[in-house]
Parts: sequence; structure tokens; C-alpha cells
Amino acid sequence: MTTTIPYTPAVEDRTASLPLRLMLAPAGTAPALLDGAWWPRSRDLTVELPALTAVLDPLWGRITRVTVNPTFWPVIPRKVPVDGHVVGVGWFKAEQDPHKLLLFSYTVGRWDLLVIPPETSPATAARLMTEAADPLGIRTASALMNAAEERRIAEETELSLVSVWDSEGGHGAGLPTSRSPARAVIAQVSDATEGI
Repeated sequence: MTTTIPYTPAVEDRTASLPLRLMLAPAGTAPALLDGAWWPRSRDLTVELPALTAVLDPLWGRITRVTVNPTFWPVIPRKVPVDGHVVGVGWFKAEQDPHKLLLFSYTVGRWDLLVIPPETSPATAARLMTEAADPLGIRTASALMNAAEERRIAEETELSLVSVWDSEGGHGAGLPTSRSPARAVIAQVSDATEGI
């Protein structure tokens, strides 16, 4: 299943029903390190988990438990009421990748989702979601986030260098701004036939 990723501003009115930003590996593919990616709009599990479980419950069976790493979640509630049931929430600091959310269901098992930070740019989030949903993916959640950060730094460095290059005159730097016409050299050439 693939869900589209509409662009929405980082700060928005939570009263409006917003589409879930989620991309999952195709159904029936061999297990990879990640089963997809989730791009929540905030770091509030009480607000974000109900929408996520509403989409995943029909696909994967009732989600009963979720675990996170507390590194990027300021508040971790013990339980979150969702549509018709309660999801238990736990955390593991050393044992769980800080960029991953684990979802558990009694009927089917466990799924690992990359959690993309809410403040991530839409272009970067789209790339991360595509990579995390790739059934042949071999990168961990943190490896994907580190690669995205390295790419962001490289792009900023390149933009900075281009800006400096342009401000210093670009490829024409060091050349005179106006050229004076070439001087003609006039010399008297003797006629070779003279004197014969």
C-alpha cells in the first residue's frame, strides 16, 4: 500500500482532518529492515497515533502496542485511546533505533516504521519514505536519517560554494572587465626585390 504525501505547513490547525503521511512496502514482499515510513505532523503521540492506527488496523490487524525510543518523543503516554480500543505505548532507549516506531498486533506480528521528523522538508521526506518502503532496502532507520542529513549538508555546501563563485564573478573572475583593442605593430618591411 502506498499513501500519497501531500505538503502541509509545519504549523497547522489540528482541528481539520488531515491525510496521514505514510508509505508502506508493497503487500506480499519479502521482509526488509523497515516496513515503511511515517511522517507525523508533531511529536505528540496522543494526537498522532490514533490516525496511524486507524489506517493500519484494517491492513495489519488491531494494533495493540507501540514502542518508541524516547530520544525524539518529549512525552510518552502509557496508553493512547484510539478508535474502539486502547494502544499501549512503551519505550526502549538503548534497544530501539531512535528513528523507528515498532507496532505490534496480536494477529499478525510486528512492523517497523521509519519516523521522519515533523520539521523535515517535503522533498527529503518523500525521498526517505520511498527508501524506507523499498522491499529490497538494507539500511536501518538511523542509516537513512544519517544519509539524508549528509545529503542536506552537501547540498547546502554546494549552494554556498555556488553563491561565493557567483559573487566573485563566476567563471569570468580574474579577467579584465573591458579589453583594450590589440595594438597594431607597424614596421617597415623591405621589399625583397629591391636592389636586384
